[in-house]
Amino acid sequence: MTRRDFVKNSVAASVALGAVSPLMASSQMTTAARTNGNIRVGVIGLGRGGGLMGELLKISDVEIVAVCDLFKDRADRAVATCKERRNQTPKIYCKDEKTYLEMLDKERLDAVIIAPYWEYHAPMALEAMKRNIYPAIEVPCALTVDECWALVETSEKTGIPCMMLENWSFRRDNLAILNMIRQGLFGEIVHSHCAHSHDCIDHWFFDSQTGADKWPAKYLVNYNRDQYPTHSVGPVLSWLDINCGDRITEIYSTASASKGINAYFKRKFGEDHPNTTRVYKQGDIVTSLLKTAKGKTFVINYDLQLPRPYSNRWLIQGTLGVYDEEKGGIYLNGKSPKYHEWEDWKPYEEQYLHRWWQPDGTEASGHGGVDYIELREFINAVRAKGPTPIDVYDSVVMSAIVELSGISIEKNQPVQFPDFTKGKWETRAPYFGI
Repeated sequence: MTRRDFVKNSVAASVALGAVSPLMASSQMTTAARTNGNIRVGVIGLGRGGGLMGELLKISDVEIVAVCDLFKDRADRAVATCKERRNQTPKIYCKDEKTYLEMLDKERLDAVIIAPYWEYHAPMALEAMKRNIYPAIEVPCALTVDECWALVETSEKTGIPCMMLENWSFRRDNLAILNMIRQGLFGEIVHSHCAHSHDCIDHWFFDSQTGADKWPAKYLVNYNRDQYPTHSVGPVLSWLDINCGDRITEIYSTASASKGINAYFKRKFGEDHPNTTRVYKQGDIVTSLLKTAKGKTFVINYDLQLPRPYSNRWLIQGTLGVYDEEKGGIYLNGKSPKYHEWEDWKPYEEQYLHRWWQPDGTEASGHGGVDYIELREFINAVRAKGPTPIDVYDSVVMSAIVELSGISIEKNQPVQFPDFTKGKWETRAPYFGI
């Protein structure tokens, strides 16, 4: 899939030109980040962003200088939190959907946390990079392939790294698996499976008391695709060396019928509720099969609309063994004590604990500590004026699955996956968590 004309003409033309890579040496970069003094951060979108701001306040040299939201009460609560915890008083920007531009222009930010509704993620990140500000974008970082290309090209031309905040990549179990893969315990990796299985109908998509639409509900009405792939596929990218020695070449997605949403409303509100007969394009289960240039395969499941316990169903399989997250088990040929029988995963997680999980005196909170760790490492990158822990190429590969899965479902055929690295994947060394 090639870039469309508007990306090359409108987006690229609006960015300052220069032969610059987003992963260049820090001496070449033009960000306002400083090695002395506080790292100045702005936060846009204070729903999810309010929680992320709380994690940032644990980092000693971070100063929240501005907050931006369409809802004044959220902004006021954020300011009160900053005053209480760090004696900081960020400026509030709360006029309209374009007010974030005023914040980016006035506040001399080193970094910005972007966490409003999905459709704003890529446009806000593009504006941040044009102003030499590091963007940290909530998931997904983009909704279309065009937006993905725009993020890549803007990062390359400005030299500003662009990171999506895919927190499940920073989980202690997933990082321990990454350590084991890199030490060869699974042999040569062949296949992986992942999922985001999370019943979100009654708290994320719709109001549990009235059944009224929340902001993501419109996507269920208008699209049939993997709406939320990044929590599934985030850890898998580094497990399979995607963009660093291998790349995804194609995706084939299928969707089940849409039954779960109507059934939920019938159970919860009775047959007279209008949502019991409302038509939703989104199938309940989306299954995507992806192939790589080096012959690996992996499967992603979208599963957000049916009653079930939470699970990510990660699995990694190689020539010497297999790990199954849902089973909590591992089997390594020649190492596991019983032939062809699972053993408990937990001792391995402790044995191969990643350095990011070594205690640093900070209390773990958001999502079991992963939010703090990903933001701590992001701020480390801003402070050093260096590459971010998740780069722009991995960020857009995860996010491109949204649109590409929908195209594949509609056409009922495999779809070619763009090479956002433009060939660099063949020589790039693995970087995540090194």
